[in-house]
Amino acid sequence: MDEAENIGPMLDELRRLYPQHRVVVLDDASEDGTPEAVRRRSLSDGMVTLIGRDPADRGLSASIYDGIAGCNTPYFAVMDCDFQHPPEKIDELLQELRAGADLAIGVRTDRSALTPFRRFSSSVAHIMAHCYLAFHSQPSSTDIMTGFFAGRTELFQKLIGERQEDMERGGFKALFDLLKFCPPGIAIREVEFDFMSRVAGESKISPMVIISILRQCGRGGELASALISCIIKRV
Repeated sequence: MDEAENIGPMLDELRRLYPQHRVVVLDDASEDGTPEAVRRRSLSDGMVTLIGRDPADRGLSASIYDGIAGCNTPYFAVMDCDFQHPPEKIDELLQELRAGADLAIGVRTDRSALTPFRRFSSSVAHIMAHCYLAFHSQPSSTDIMTGFFAGRTELFQKLIGERQEDMERGGFKALFDLLKFCPPGIAIREVEFDFMSRVAGESKISPMVIISILRQCGRGGELASALISCIIKRV
């Protein structure tokens, strides 16, 4: 995770906007003081909880699955803590769920904060994921690569419990796996938002995201990702 510069301001903003909501921070063995900052906050604020994860099971997607699995509220919302996902939009996602949606997805409109490489890689990854979902007649989204979404807890806890062995825990795009394995008839709504620049710190996304997405695209994708990994190692 390593988001010590962002986690304090993000917790302040979330607790200001949503004083009745629980905030759970999933940490993957950060070494910059992030978990210590959250623990200090949780001592004075019972609505803030830290979950420190097994370093041997690191991965953004794994953190998200574990967070959903441990949720004890009717709905959950997933977001990054670097302010690229606007906290004020969480309420719109939850409104869609209360209105009957099973999954509410934050769709990026203005992506100018992304570097050219990230815009390109995100577009390529989205196309691959969309083609896979369409081929298998699964629900999709106009922004499968977003990391900002909310859902009905019971539905997705059941899904994760049944299909976690098939999910790419070490990957970056949990939403893709949730769409891959969700019931075909679920109600999906989208909420638009402008993708913002990071307040502090550096992005952890690397070219490996494409390889990770390939691994999520069935047997053919797994073979392609293995081939590309071998090529990268030889270069």
